[in-house]
Amino acid sequence: MVKQAGKFILLAILLSSGLLCKAQDNIIDQIIWVVGDEAILKSDVEKARQMMLSRGERIEGDPYCLIPEQLAVQKLFLDQAKIDSIDVPTAEVSRGVTRQENMVIANLGSKEKVEEYLQASMSQLREEWREEIRNGYLVSEVKKKLVGKKSSLTPSEVRRYYAQLPQDSLPYIPTTVEVQIITNEPIVPLAEIDKVKERLRDFTNRVNAGESFSTLAIMYSEDGSAQNGGETGFSGRASWVTEFSNMAFSLNDPKKVSNIVETEYGFHIIQLIERRGDLINVRHILLRPKVPEAEFEKAIAKMDSITKDIKQNKFTFEDATVLSFDKDTRKNNGLMVNRKESANYGTPRFLKEELPPAVAIAVDKLKVGEVSAPFRMKTDNGKEVVAIVKLRSRTEGHVANVSDDYQALKEIVEAHKQEDILRKWLQTKIKGTYVFIDENWRNCDFQYSGWLKDDTTNKVK
Repeated sequence: MVKQAGKFILLAILLSSGLLCKAQDNIIDQIIWVVGDEAILKSDVEKARQMMLSRGERIEGDPYCLIPEQLAVQKLFLDQAKIDSIDVPTAEVSRGVTRQENMVIANLGSKEKVEEYLQASMSQLREEWREEIRNGYLVSEVKKKLVGKKSSLTPSEVRRYYAQLPQDSLPYIPTTVEVQIITNEPIVPLAEIDKVKERLRDFTNRVNAGESFSTLAIMYSEDGSAQNGGETGFSGRASWVTEFSNMAFSLNDPKKVSNIVETEYGFHIIQLIERRGDLINVRHILLRPKVPEAEFEKAIAKMDSITKDIKQNKFTFEDATVLSFDKDTRKNNGLMVNRKESANYGTPRFLKEELPPAVAIAVDKLKVGEVSAPFRMKTDNGKEVVAIVKLRSRTEGHVANVSDDYQALKEIVEAHKQEDILRKWLQTKIKGTYVFIDENWRNCDFQYSGWLKDDTTNKVK
């Protein structure tokens, strides 16, 4: 009873606090849920809704029912994260903020449009995203801990799952392809490399003369971190390519700028921000030498010649992969491996949307066994290359069956088992947690039961 009374005192304090403020329309914000000791505000829901829309996400159902419940579920997981003392890698959060910022800008069109739509400055949004991404990481880690390692499903369990599904409920397996690739990097003239190095030396001199490294990074760096002033966030040696890491970890004086370092991404200068044990936070400026169009034309001509020789059976596509600049596929007959977080991760199977856009366009026109004409594409490290691809296989979309789709069905069964574990944990957690929902926000078909409780007995209605 004492604990329950404490909850009512907390609620009374919250309801009478400045969170409920009088204005022209009486209320500018409102507590709509209380979960344990945490309040969910009407403004929290609206911010989440706007953020989902800014990322281009579809909201299935009533957002004013769906989003508050999602926030409440998150608070339950975050409470467990406190109990489990889960730490969040700062570098992981910083990279997440950069990805989020790039995604929202790409979706809305510009930094200015983002600030206008979300009604906040970019620096304010970064702080909100930092908290959002930090919470997302904590929730993910709690889920991993609750679910544990993947269980070893037997073939009989998978077949039993498949057999009990009604025909109209059988999962649909979308079309997948397997693709081989050969790339060629156009030659970068030494004069272009010298121009880049000269610009970086000029930046170093300007920083030494008192200019802000961060401002220069925002204005000139060609890396995604530019919008954060070139800051990477705290990272360990393994977070970066070797050349960058060696240079970054050799720095000791935050006032100094590193020598120019070359990596597969281009040329960098680096400035130390702070060191914490085995982690450091640095900022950097990345510049990439510009490749003249004439060099691209030479690379296209060379790849076109290779394509013709393959079609004339002078050698096979597989033989030609030794000429490829793509180190990840060169020793594997050019076969691409899926690195997207999906059921196809680690396999050579790709959905169309999991392929690099230029590759997806080229493959869409090919029959199995055919080789494309040369085309230009950007690699993961930001370089523009010329490529040719061969469509190794295409598996058309179809209703799942055990003989052809055992692995996919196994993943589905495993996901269902994990969902059951998390659902049972959440239902138990809800029962043992004080929950208050404003009467105007109760008329919802919630995903989980037990949210609506008698405010005096705390029992499910």
